[in-house]
Amino acid sequence: MTTRGRTPVDEQRPGGAHDPVGRDDAELARVRAVAAAGPYQPEWSSLQRYRAPLWYRDAKFGIFIHWGVYSVPAFGNEWYARTMYQRGTPEFEHHRTTHGPHDEFGYKDFVPLFRAERFDPVAWAQTFQRAGAQFVVPVAEHHDGFAMYDTARSRWNARAMGPQRDVLGELGSAVRDAGMVLGASSHRAEHWWFMNGGRAFDSDVRDPANADFYGPAMREETAPNEQFLEDWLLRTVELIDRYRPQVLWFDWWIERPAFEPWLRLLAAYYYNSAHAWGREVVINYKWSAFAEGSAVLDVERGALAGTHPEVWQNDTSVGRTSWSWVEGHRYKTMAELVGDLVDVVAKNGVLLLNVGPKADGTIDPAEVALLEEIGDWLQVNGEAVYGSRPWTIPGEGPTSLPAGSFVDAAERTYTGADVRFTQRDEPGGTRLYALVLAWPEDGVARVRAWGRGSGLVAGELEDVRVLGADGPAVVRRTAEALEVDLPDRRPSSVGVVLRATLREPEPPRRDDTLH
Repeated sequence: MTTRGRTPVDEQRPGGAHDPVGRDDAELARVRAVAAAGPYQPEWSSLQRYRAPLWYRDAKFGIFIHWGVYSVPAFGNEWYARTMYQRGTPEFEHHRTTHGPHDEFGYKDFVPLFRAERFDPVAWAQTFQRAGAQFVVPVAEHHDGFAMYDTARSRWNARAMGPQRDVLGELGSAVRDAGMVLGASSHRAEHWWFMNGGRAFDSDVRDPANADFYGPAMREETAPNEQFLEDWLLRTVELIDRYRPQVLWFDWWIERPAFEPWLRLLAAYYYNSAHAWGREVVINYKWSAFAEGSAVLDVERGALAGTHPEVWQNDTSVGRTSWSWVEGHRYKTMAELVGDLVDVVAKNGVLLLNVGPKADGTIDPAEVALLEEIGDWLQVNGEAVYGSRPWTIPGEGPTSLPAGSFVDAAERTYTGADVRFTQRDEPGGTRLYALVLAWPEDGVARVRAWGRGSGLVAGELEDVRVLGADGPAVVRRTAEALEVDLPDRRPSSVGVVLRATLREPEPPRRDDTLH
């Protein structure tokens, strides 16, 4: 660990830590020793033996939290620390008009205003538990370089400044006490260039006194140097050692080639450390930063065209354009959020849904209401989600998201013909689920894939029920579809979920008279 105090032999570390000569060398040696000790080695061939844990594959639903200094200006989005220094942007003009010239009031000057005076980690955890979340992933450090945890590698952290509380530590305790799993996200990699707009004009980014916060502020096209990469690794190791998160989420810039050997080292250290703890963990990555199979793919605000052979994750937000709370937030509808969840789960994925608390530590009532409504929906329909597995096809119907990232900002309206499928094995047989994404106008749910003529159901469908309704449903199975008469009372606020037990066809009887 490094120390906050500076001595005559200290060297300035890029990104803000003061390291007594040799201290980081010793820590790096320890990290390499753990990574080399197994069961994983820092080589892709070894790391590809990784398998995502069962708890994560069964969880299906987690909460992401973007909360930090950017919650004070609450303008634009969580990239305010960057865009406020980019001339010609709305954030630049807003900042100059609202807060003053950039050389007199910079991003650092929001830190004392980030008081979090109403932050109640227990209340947050209760809200996430009420929503039905199985794990929680707070942003430990965003691109702005302000750590939301107690770190020895930078004085710019929530324990030393602003809230003067170990946000990640307090929330982690509350999350675990509520029976959920704690994760953490690191966006530190992007800090290499994040504040560079402030170097182009007279701003406080140019002041050497602020270099331990705003630096390095390099150009985006330059590769991070070894000192920055070393600091990135040791910050992440500190997170792992101090908080033992079971999900470690990274943003996209780690896919730069310079990170590759450090990613292998970090993954081996994390997986081996977790093995020593007796825990199973997950690394989330985007695009191609990790070798396939060595961690869990994350698709931001996105969708896949079909079912992925391995578990994957979609991270999205209750807001359409901003991850952090901003004035004038535009929220998704409950129907869209349920659609996000079930489309991901039907394709072998996990949904990480983001909320953005306000600077005072409260979660906007509109976001709380959405989370509570998701929880109510899962109370009725959760057996079709938690612990489920993909069916033969992920879905049917006219409405879908295009495959790829950043495809969910436009509004969507689902119909009663939009259906997603899951299944689960039970002692009484395989349970099939059809998650209909809107209530059919005529009160009859029609599932084409379950029709006798589809060729997708090898056997008979028995005990067909509407989740949340009493007793077996009235059904008709034709060549075109399985038709289910729905009850007068809607069991949940979005769509309806059908459950059927699949009776496998009996194998041909053996004739013992033939030899």
